[in-house]
Amino acid sequence: MSGKLLVLSDIHGNMPAAVAVLRWAAGELAGSDMGVFLGDGLRELSLAQQQTGFSCEWKKVRGNNDLITTAPETDVFDFMGHRFYLCHGHRHALYNGFDKIIGGALKAGADAALFGHIHVPHLEDANGLLLACPGSLGRARSRAGETFALIDCMPEKPLSARFWGIDPVCNITELTIK
Repeated sequence: MSGKLLVLSDIHGNMPAAVAVLRWAAGELAGSDMGVFLGDGLRELSLAQQQTGFSCEWKKVRGNNDLITTAPETDVFDFMGHRFYLCHGHRHALYNGFDKIIGGALKAGADAALFGHIHVPHLEDANGLLLACPGSLGRARSRAGETFALIDCMPEKPLSARFWGIDPVCNITELTIK
């Protein structure tokens, strides 16, 4: 049995991209799959779900632009035999490196640390810890443009991540992120 995590962050008002991703996800995800939202656009995510009718279990954390919400700033959860540490990243000094987020994830006993805020897709093996940022659905800061990620999870197997780009007319294509 395997599961997939749809990982989104930083919508920043880009509703066409959010809607396109959830429509895409409706064809890609199965009942055992889950969504992760890493902040800055909780309201837009809810609106995109209403527009598309897409539904799955979500784990969500708030970002520095999610002002009225009860979502936590960090979360830890288990999925398919793996533990995930989630945060938006604005309180983790990400522009000075990833030490603080790695420390939080290791303290939580996580296999992966997922974060947003930097608006750039990032994938790294940090001494056995999967460190990943899906990029952003709005206000991209990389040549890749608007992006999101899908993490393939199999019990007792290493986690693997794939990244997807959304072009200006909301076509979705797989990307190579190094």
